[in-house]
Amino acid sequence: MIRKSNGSSRRILTYPAIHPCDSISPATLLSSLIDLVQDICSYKSKFFSVNKINARETFRQITNLLLFLQEIRNTTSDPPATFVLSFSELHLTFQKLRFLLEDCTRDGARAWMLVNSEWVANQFQILIRGMATGLDVFPLSTVDVSNEAKELVDLIIRQARKTTFQSDPEDKKAVKVLMRMLNQFEEGTQPDPVEVKRILEHLGIHKWSNCNKEVKFLDSETEIEFSDRESELLSSLMGFMSYCRCVIFDFIDTETQHLNRSCNCNEALKGINGDDLKCPISLELMSDPVTLSTGHTYDRCSILKWLNSGHATCPKTGEKLTSTELVPNLVLKAMIQQFCAGNGIAVVASSRKNRDITRTIKAGSLAGEEAVKMLVGFLVNKLVNGDSEEMNKAAFEIRVLTKTSIFNRSCLVESDSIPPLLKLLFSKVDNTQENSMAALLNLSKHTKSKGVIVENQGLDTIVHVLRRGLKIEAQQHAAATLFYLASIEENRVLIGENPEAIPGLIELIKKGNNHCKRNALVAIFGLLTHSGNHWTVLAAGAVPLLLNLLKDAEREDLVTDSLAVLATLAERIDGAVAILRRGALPLLVGILSTSTSRTGKEYCVSLLLALCVNGGEDVVARLVKNPSLMRSLYSQLSEGTTRGSKKASSIIWILHDFHEKSSSAPVTPVLPRERFVHVS
Repeated sequence: MIRKSNGSSRRILTYPAIHPCDSISPATLLSSLIDLVQDICSYKSKFFSVNKINARETFRQITNLLLFLQEIRNTTSDPPATFVLSFSELHLTFQKLRFLLEDCTRDGARAWMLVNSEWVANQFQILIRGMATGLDVFPLSTVDVSNEAKELVDLIIRQARKTTFQSDPEDKKAVKVLMRMLNQFEEGTQPDPVEVKRILEHLGIHKWSNCNKEVKFLDSETEIEFSDRESELLSSLMGFMSYCRCVIFDFIDTETQHLNRSCNCNEALKGINGDDLKCPISLELMSDPVTLSTGHTYDRCSILKWLNSGHATCPKTGEKLTSTELVPNLVLKAMIQQFCAGNGIAVVASSRKNRDITRTIKAGSLAGEEAVKMLVGFLVNKLVNGDSEEMNKAAFEIRVLTKTSIFNRSCLVESDSIPPLLKLLFSKVDNTQENSMAALLNLSKHTKSKGVIVENQGLDTIVHVLRRGLKIEAQQHAAATLFYLASIEENRVLIGENPEAIPGLIELIKKGNNHCKRNALVAIFGLLTHSGNHWTVLAAGAVPLLLNLLKDAEREDLVTDSLAVLATLAERIDGAVAILRRGALPLLVGILSTSTSRTGKEYCVSLLLALCVNGGEDVVARLVKNPSLMRSLYSQLSEGTTRGSKKASSIIWILHDFHEKSSSAPVTPVLPRERFVHVS
């Protein structure tokens, strides 16, 4: 009956749909109300960064009411129906109050709660007045409780109406100081470090990880539609917190945080059924889950189609919607990503991905822009002039800073961060090589960075890390960086000409973890778009390695990527020959019939078509004899992608044509030996 919330599945400082308690017995309603009040009282032990005074006054009044409610339960075994109106009003009010307390104590949202402290104070007053309204209609004269209890109710009502809830004086002072510092950023002036530390102290932000949570929260909020003023404020706060994270805190406490997060994720996923993570409309795993006003969650693209078709109800319950606002369910999204990673499922790209990337091309405010520029100057200086520990921290900070924002990457590229990062790839201190390689990976996604890396002899350095990196993680990042660099034709040529590049990627597939394999596969796939790299990939032993991967891989994405590379190799005769000589046909037919990935099936069909075209009539003859192949191909005509269905149709035509001709003519061999290239 009490709606539970994890604090992150709804938009902060908003109330989800809260329904009246209709058709509920008074005794059940009273019990639920007491549980709800006790739940609210449990927030006493939590940290309030803002509105401390208002929270204390609220708990004082709520605690008094709890005593009254418990006495009613102890003295009235069967409460009359006349209690329902009052209890229902109180239940609605207290559900909202609990959501407000949830936001006030939400870890990572402290800066946002500070700048909204006036609004929050007003909400405390509205809700406490709502409590008084609920008690006003309570039939106090009909209940058998002590006179002290009745007097307590009168006292609660008087105090609820009399008490004025205002923003705490210390909060008001902190907001003024914070706004002054944001103005200083706009003017290109660095704020006083002493004042910065005071603000952080006021918010209870004592560690790097605390500050990082603030940045992540603010970044997630920018995905929600706000007014221009609110969007600018979010961007300014994110710039401020990013600046604090890098400049104020010398120690990065990430290892414990990472372990705790992994542990929590594993605990959260225990007992989770994959069906619970699917959209009720499409029955597919959700990529961008959003919650309606009814509290039910759907994939964004599915519910938008439903709403745009003229429906004004919740698809699951048929209930009429009070609002069509779609609130991102960030917790569920994270759980889906964890579930997919743990079960080897390729995560479907979000329909909002392009939009989310586009919004980071520019800073959302002048203060945010100038804060990042100051921060970038600070980090580049540490890369060039700092000691080994400062260089490592700067590399890590750049790694974090470049992870999501195109604007941040642009600032770092323009500030000449790439040359010192390339030099750090030869460092053997701590995790410096890994952090620098990860930072360069993120920077390589920026268009201008690719030329800068090549101009500074970065290709050879990155290949060096690929082959001789101190950690497998550094080698993994190097492979991914080569993939992004290979998006330019000239770079594909240069990478292919490096005698260690493609063999290094093949070696990483052999010995690396699943992430290494994936990065190496996509890098090879990108390099194959330059025809000159085709023979090098074959000579490095790609075909037998990838076929073994198809047999042994438990992850669907690795199978799909392997098929993509093999399909590209098979487009030329020497590649098709190498694949056929390894007896790949039964394996490929089996994958086509069992794979659950539409993309994987498409690549499998492409591969089979290339083998039919380049392998000769012997290949077609063997495929004709396989009864399960036709079922899979016809299935692709209706269920596959447009491109996949066209290629499936081509194979079907080839097989039918061969069958008709073979009834009147002998089968002609086989593989064109004169064009065979030996591949080890």
